[in-house]
Amino acid sequence: MANITFIVFKGDKSGAPKKATTTKPEQLSGDSVLVKVTASGLCGTDLHYRTEDMVLGHEGVGVVEATGPGCKILKKGDRVGWGYEHDCCGHCQQCLSGAETYCQQRAMYGYPDRDQGSFASHAIWREAFLFKIPDELSDEDAAPLQCGGATVFNALHAYNALQTETVGIMGVGGLGHLAIQFAAKMGCRVVVLSGTESKKDEAMRLGAHEFIATKDKKELKVSQKLNRLLVTTSAQPNWDQLIPIMAPGASIHPLSVTSGNFEIPYMPLLSSAITVQGSIVAPRYIHQRMLEFAALQKIKPVVQTFPMTEDGIRDAMDKLDQGKVYFRAVLKPQAAF
Repeated sequence: MANITFIVFKGDKSGAPKKATTTKPEQLSGDSVLVKVTASGLCGTDLHYRTEDMVLGHEGVGVVEATGPGCKILKKGDRVGWGYEHDCCGHCQQCLSGAETYCQQRAMYGYPDRDQGSFASHAIWREAFLFKIPDELSDEDAAPLQCGGATVFNALHAYNALQTETVGIMGVGGLGHLAIQFAAKMGCRVVVLSGTESKKDEAMRLGAHEFIATKDKKELKVSQKLNRLLVTTSAQPNWDQLIPIMAPGASIHPLSVTSGNFEIPYMPLLSSAITVQGSIVAPRYIHQRMLEFAALQKIKPVVQTFPMTEDGIRDAMDKLDQGKVYFRAVLKPQAAF
């Protein structure tokens, strides 16, 4: 049986990505789709796997080159994207209710399928986990939405954010700058909290209505208390600062991935009926809505592009690790592919 071999970039114990190849059967089965990668976002989660012997990247965008016999929707030439989840059982209560990201047999980045990812020339995924990219979104703009965009949109959409809410966004980075845009375009009043004033102009340009610098302040003042707070920073917030500006019944959404315990003052949590809501990336129906909403509302990430080479990926990952990416890094395959 003939095979297809494509270029991939894997993590390495040195921390520097290495070029390699992955080989798959050329004959596609079921609803498998061969995608030629045209852009890949770089997500903070990729840094967690840079020393692992696995193909990196999970914010992929590309063009369909071939489809398996079970495909019903996609065709050659379609632009598609994919994110953190690649498969699920399809039969459990979570899958049947549109919450397949919590399926006990979910296939997530970093666990199965470690021989392919979006730092590559090609990848093969199930049609059921690929998303058509609206014409209004370029490949570079669509790539960071596949995880970063899906994560912040899910926190708002899945948990019923209302236009009448005041939404706090903590952090103006890769996740935060997208959260500002989505919340503002949903009609919410957006209050951005950041350490210093350095990103105030950018936050206001992206749609914030109010900006609060938190560093060295014992007490924060806002025009309206927060009904919802999206925490997009990896560091634990100072809850003694934040709890007093939360409205009764408010919800807190920790969105970044970090180790250690989540700690929050106990009695203020009870007395103000505050909810701490865990979540991950969007299930497929919300992911599709996110792309359509971003296209309609002209929501786009602020990106820096890097070549998809060993040196380019290392440079992008180093800059992200040092907090020097403005705001999302996007890798572009080179002509040599």
